[in-house]
Amino acid sequence: MLGCGGAGSGAASPAPPPAPANAGLQSLNHIIVMAQENRSLDNYFGAMHQYWQAHGYTDQSFDGLPQFNNPAGAAPTNPGCDPAFPFDPGANPPQLNQCIFDANSPPVASYQYQTLCVENPSPSWNESHTDWNLSDPVSANATLDGFVHAAGHDARAIVPSFFDVDGKRAIGYYNGDQLNYYYFMASNFATSDRWFSPVMTRTPPNRMYLIAGTSQGHAYPLGATSKLLTAKTIFEELQGAGITWKIYVHPNANGCSTAECLYKQSYVQNFTYGPTILNQYPQNLATTDQFIADAKAGTLPQFALIEPPSAVGLDEHPSDGDPLPGQPPCCSVEAGAKFVSTLINSVMTGPSWKDSAFILTYDEFGGFYDHVATQPTVSPDGIPPSDLLPGDICTVASGPTCDFTYTGYRVPMFIVSPFAKKNFVSHTVADHTAILKLVETRFGLPALTKRDAAQMDMSTEFFDFVNIPWATPPTPPTQVQNGPCYLDHLP
Repeated sequence: MLGCGGAGSGAASPAPPPAPANAGLQSLNHIIVMAQENRSLDNYFGAMHQYWQAHGYTDQSFDGLPQFNNPAGAAPTNPGCDPAFPFDPGANPPQLNQCIFDANSPPVASYQYQTLCVENPSPSWNESHTDWNLSDPVSANATLDGFVHAAGHDARAIVPSFFDVDGKRAIGYYNGDQLNYYYFMASNFATSDRWFSPVMTRTPPNRMYLIAGTSQGHAYPLGATSKLLTAKTIFEELQGAGITWKIYVHPNANGCSTAECLYKQSYVQNFTYGPTILNQYPQNLATTDQFIADAKAGTLPQFALIEPPSAVGLDEHPSDGDPLPGQPPCCSVEAGAKFVSTLINSVMTGPSWKDSAFILTYDEFGGFYDHVATQPTVSPDGIPPSDLLPGDICTVASGPTCDFTYTGYRVPMFIVSPFAKKNFVSHTVADHTAILKLVETRFGLPALTKRDAAQMDMSTEFFDFVNIPWATPPTPPTQVQNGPCYLDHLP
């Protein structure tokens, strides 16, 4: 009897080994990442408290626009262009067209857009640093008072000029009535009010960080004669480890969906590994329609990157130019949100919902106002900016934000997953390279750079693998599509 069980059997059994770190993360088998274009957190989610109050959510800490916080503060302002120096498109010399900031500059307060389409403020290197501190862009003091000036100055330099030559578009915001799908998802799943883009500059360098953890010194897009980046991308690491992956791309405006056409719209083309993908793994370049099909069929890869549908105006990027006579303006944020909702919903209703996470964020802030300063961080590889132009900010005087040791500005993000904490807001500083760390941790890969190695652990910050908060997903609203789209006036 003793040999069949009881005390004798129990005494002989070894103690179970301790659970490995991140054991619950092994439940996550599909990590999907999409970064849309050019929106700050205040621009999109600044009115979050207003949405919670209107829709019955329990209020909690979320650092949105001050006028919506609890307790409410004053709507933030930026100094505008002195009206004594109005824009004159025929001025000679052109310096007379500049947006003049002086003691007579009127304050421009945060306001809600009515139009779903706005002209582009610039998020590039000089403008990002002007946004930081209008009077002293290399100062260690973030006054965050240059957004309106930078947008006005940029609009006046464009030929032909934008309508909004005073930069007022930079300090507007949308609310939960306009972006109802995004507000619902961010409120029900896990989001953050301390998620930053990696670099204080425009799109391409930030997307380099998203897939490789570095721009290898680039503050600007690669030029016609620039060499491709030699940095290892996450795709090369995944391929070497036998982890399945795909890059999903919307076909271009002509509908071309060959691997060559899709590759030309992917930011992986900036890296030396890009041609390897095109030549050796063309099957890993697929359309966004194929993503929906894979989600419905339960055949999603272990890692997926969805590129922004820029070629068809669905990337939520503000308009780069005013339309020609007879052409409609571009590009509605509601239309972009509607497109994204079809991708997320295909995962939520598909067989892979049980072990997937869809992470939506934005590559950088787009030049739109945000009231939280960029944050000190780790240089990925010790390479300083290498392609600044003569006269650029940081080429004459230097300061703490002149190297890749500060993040960019805050951007929206949320995670849709059965494991995502319910109604959760993270207040831990992170940037896009934290996604790389999540992928590396899940699949046992080494860090690509010091930047991603230094990021917080998303698996414990945003996920609950024990209680599975959203085993049954909520039913999100249909993204509204009824707002006006115009560029020739504000709001």
